[in-house]
Amino acid sequence: MTQHLADARPTSTGTQPGWWRDAVIYQVYPRSFADSNGDGMGDLEGIRSRLPYLKELGVDAVWLSPFYASPQADAGYDVADYRAIDPMFGTLHDADAVIREAHELGLRIIVDLVPNHCSDQHEWFKQALREGPGTALRERFHFRPGRGANGELPPNDWESIFGGPAWTRVADGEWYLHLFAPEQPDFNWEHPAVQDEFRSILRFWLDLGADGFRIDVAHGLVKAPGLPDLGRDEQLKLLGNQVLPFFDQDGVHEIYRSWRLVLDEYAGDRIGVAEAWTPSADRTALYLRPDELHQAFNFHYLNTGWDAEALRSTIDESLDSMRPVGAPTTWVLSNHDVVRHRTRFGSLERARAAALLMLALPGSAYVYQGEELGLPEVVDLPDEVRQDPSFFKANGQDGLRDGCRVPIPWSGDQAPYGFGTGGSWLPQPAEWAGLSVEAQTGDPASTLELYRAALQVRRAHPALGAGDAVEWLPAPEGVLAFRRGDFVCTANTTAQPVRLPAPGTVLLASTDLTEPDVLPADTTVWWQG
Repeated sequence: MTQHLADARPTSTGTQPGWWRDAVIYQVYPRSFADSNGDGMGDLEGIRSRLPYLKELGVDAVWLSPFYASPQADAGYDVADYRAIDPMFGTLHDADAVIREAHELGLRIIVDLVPNHCSDQHEWFKQALREGPGTALRERFHFRPGRGANGELPPNDWESIFGGPAWTRVADGEWYLHLFAPEQPDFNWEHPAVQDEFRSILRFWLDLGADGFRIDVAHGLVKAPGLPDLGRDEQLKLLGNQVLPFFDQDGVHEIYRSWRLVLDEYAGDRIGVAEAWTPSADRTALYLRPDELHQAFNFHYLNTGWDAEALRSTIDESLDSMRPVGAPTTWVLSNHDVVRHRTRFGSLERARAAALLMLALPGSAYVYQGEELGLPEVVDLPDEVRQDPSFFKANGQDGLRDGCRVPIPWSGDQAPYGFGTGGSWLPQPAEWAGLSVEAQTGDPASTLELYRAALQVRRAHPALGAGDAVEWLPAPEGVLAFRRGDFVCTANTTAQPVRLPAPGTVLLASTDLTEPDVLPADTTVWWQG
């Protein structure tokens, strides 16, 4: 048991308390962060040893992707035991040590929770298979008889996110639903035992000191009554906004209202963060009403390209949708499911400019491990090392999520670059030697030092952090300019320098400025206005 972290600093909103309203939250993908025992796989002790780095970087909280006991059919998102640690990552004692030491450093810890589905090795599911059709344990999942003369056809036409039918038939003839891999059976959230179990799991981790939960597939728990056919031949998207009978059903909100009651039992502002892919920002806002969750990932922003008009529209829509429910807007450029934004945007210069733009916006920001190093996507991984389940499904997703999960470089001039003594589970490119933490530390031109400086300014400047609005300023085509109090941000998304009167004194710039009234191509500048 750990003593819970007190608020490290007052919120900048004044009237609306809550550390999450302006927090910068760093996502750690445990298997790719730091390896303490030389087995080529990152672990909890590795994370604990690198917490001082995260403190120095200037983030407020750390979100840990799953480390639970799991057969690893989907990189730990197939959970066999929500209260146990997978041996590849360590022990429950190691998890406690991470939380305790993070709190001592003034960092908060958010753990990943996977409530839509579990592993087919979860004891409930194994018992359901043993007990057979019509038994109570089967009601905790979605077991159905098949269609066709002999039940040989799936119960409906739903497809898995990873490709192929969303149903698998078992030996006794029934089928079970899995929106993801066959090894990930979906829970039936209409069953009281499922609801009770997850409230208990919440309390288990809250008792251990966790500051909150990132809720995987938060939009998927409730399915439309009767599990109706989709009725169209359409490949599903892992990161999409389609209107579907198994995503973003209104019934999810009753679940999160019950979770909020649990979170509010604990001191210290414990939070819930929804991974909710919805058709619109307004639908996302419904998850964040005052009696539900605290934050949701802003995937609409993540999916917006490096284009001033599109960015301004998304920023306005995001802020407008959160304002009625009083929730902070979140901003994110990369995560463990998408191509790194340096590669998506086409250059390091654009990635640096995008980072400064994101960190200037009102609300909370997420940083994915390695983006502060300017890491590109690894696009040339050999097929034999890939582990993304969707890579092996011919009609599934692109299967390229491994490229953003390559272990990050810490030091040295050859792989594994200080990640550990035993190599790395995915190969690291030779050109990463110049991108390591060691290589970039102290270099004022490095991306790492840009992030450190930006987070320091963001923490210190009273106009930055929490808020729900920006004041747009006149700007040439392709340029964004906005004011927040006495702070001004200008971002040139074009490939050409643009003449723009300096609105004040330069606080920070993503590239060198040779003339104060010229904004270089693909550059963001922070000004004291």
